[in-house]
Amino acid sequence: MGATARAVWGRAEQQDFRSRVRGTLLGAAVGDALGAPVDGLALDEIREAHGAEGLSDLATAYGRRGAVTHLTQLTLFSVDGLIRAQVRRDTGAWHPPTDLHRAYRRWAATQRDWGPDLRRKEDGWLAHEEWLYVRRDAPRALLLGLGDETMGTPEAPKNPDERGPEAAARSAPFGLLVGWEPQLVAQLAVECAAQTHGHPTGRLAAGAYAVIVHGLARGESLDAAVQRALALLAARPGHEPVADALQHALGAVRQGLPTPARVTELIGAGTAEGLVAAAVYCALVGEDVRHGLRLAVNHDGASAATGALTGGLLGALHGETALPPAWLAELEGRPTLLELADDFAMEMTQGPALHGPAGSSPGWLARYPRA
Repeated sequence: MGATARAVWGRAEQQDFRSRVRGTLLGAAVGDALGAPVDGLALDEIREAHGAEGLSDLATAYGRRGAVTHLTQLTLFSVDGLIRAQVRRDTGAWHPPTDLHRAYRRWAATQRDWGPDLRRKEDGWLAHEEWLYVRRDAPRALLLGLGDETMGTPEAPKNPDERGPEAAARSAPFGLLVGWEPQLVAQLAVECAAQTHGHPTGRLAAGAYAVIVHGLARGESLDAAVQRALALLAARPGHEPVADALQHALGAVRQGLPTPARVTELIGAGTAEGLVAAAVYCALVGEDVRHGLRLAVNHDGASAATGALTGGLLGALHGETALPPAWLAELEGRPTLLELADDFAMEMTQGPALHGPAGSSPGWLARYPRA
């Protein structure tokens, strides 16, 4: 798997890119945290607990306000794996799906170990973050898919009938590979989705979502990014359910004021393509980030995943400064998210200065070992 070279980064380009990277990761986490307290509840239950307008602010989940779920945990390890892939490229070992699988296996260890093993220097810094060693209702498909060293592939996927949204929800970081061509971004997301979500719909929804984020991170409009995703999907077997869901989302925008019923309709059976479509809809019709995220979590479907998918889109589109500051202030793991976002932006824009033929930064290689 290759990538295209990007033109030299100017200062303004770097600043804009970092803002979109931060926005994507923080936005996805904020959406996840907003939806976590009402995840799996029917709209009537949400309104009974939070009033006629539904949930409008962060609420308590897992014993605190602003708590994130396994969706944010895995997104962090997606970023870690992508950085590690870039660092390992110097060695001639260039197969990003393998590096992502190793990263996801490090996440799986957080779900069974009591805490980080500081003796394992090859784990890098993220796996040593103690707050990540909490179990946040990860579904069985994730734990089974990453439960052994065998890596699922599109030819031999793990959980071949799994169509859930978790693979798509961890795929936003692939879209931040702005120096790659969109078809390569889609392919990477599809290959990595196969490690836990083997059904073609689950894999293609992840690829489509990554391509949409990719367009936004490159400065395209959301509508243009969706159209690009649809064009790329058309060449792939089994794409029809995902393409139909995205077309349905675009059509729903013209059907009047947004309502929870419309979001619920788009989500459908709760499979990946429905949640990605609902996220696209919420991002398109939201008056601002807060409104879009509230729309994404107040319905009869999976609130955390829809919130995370919507937040990733809105963060990539608008950058970090558009996110509600009061929600960021209480967001679990915000220092880690910011540190990882800035490391990713630095690797993508300044990688040759951190590791390469001219010399390497020992501190960087300690954070992201080549092992």
